[in-house]
Amino acid sequence: MKLISLNVARPQLALYRGTTISTGIFKKPVTGPIPLRTLNLDGDRQADLAVHGGPYKAVYGYPSEHYDFWRHELFGATLPWGMFGENFTTEGLSESDLHIGDRLQIGSAVIMVRQPRIPCYKLAVKFHRSDILARFLRSGRSGFYFSVEQEGVVSAGDSFEFLSREPQAISIAEMNRLFVEDKYNSSVLAKAIATPALPQDWRDYFQKRQSGVTPEEVIENSGGADI
Repeated sequence: MKLISLNVARPQLALYRGTTISTGIFKKPVTGPIPLRTLNLDGDRQADLAVHGGPYKAVYGYPSEHYDFWRHELFGATLPWGMFGENFTTEGLSESDLHIGDRLQIGSAVIMVRQPRIPCYKLAVKFHRSDILARFLRSGRSGFYFSVEQEGVVSAGDSFEFLSREPQAISIAEMNRLFVEDKYNSSVLAKAIATPALPQDWRDYFQKRQSGVTPEEVIENSGGADI
């Protein structure tokens, strides 16, 4: 399990449907040791803190193994590391293997798996195509957000090491299915809500599902994507 590429960006302006927006999605690979702090990597920032960033989305990982799928899906598109806005382009980590609450060491930092990525329109800005949002959700290839449990220094090429695992907790892959296609699976909803490390906004989201509120109403009330 390895960190293939370490990617950062500060917010920049981009044009979307005739409107100028600010976004930090244009990540670029960097070399050398980079401090990883509670809210982000040095040199990295998020533009819209209402739905991005924060302690439970401090750093975003995306498997390098998914890139071949997307090159085929998007007909040979050129996809450099960081194309999906990830900070960590990883090798050997997958949505099916990671559970909410799993703790890993990377470099001298300790991180915890917290949630999948639910894309907002800025992914469409990056790819210059509006259909990427639906494709991304249907694919189940969400990547994963980490919180920073212990600040440290990380570098491309560092290895990931599990410090503890939570096999009884909901996995990233299960959360993806629950969000997209298996929306009212009572046993998986209960599993998610019982997961101690699940962020409270996700817990509220799933509890509303249990109460029979439609996913569309839940998203509308939460303020949009990236729950």
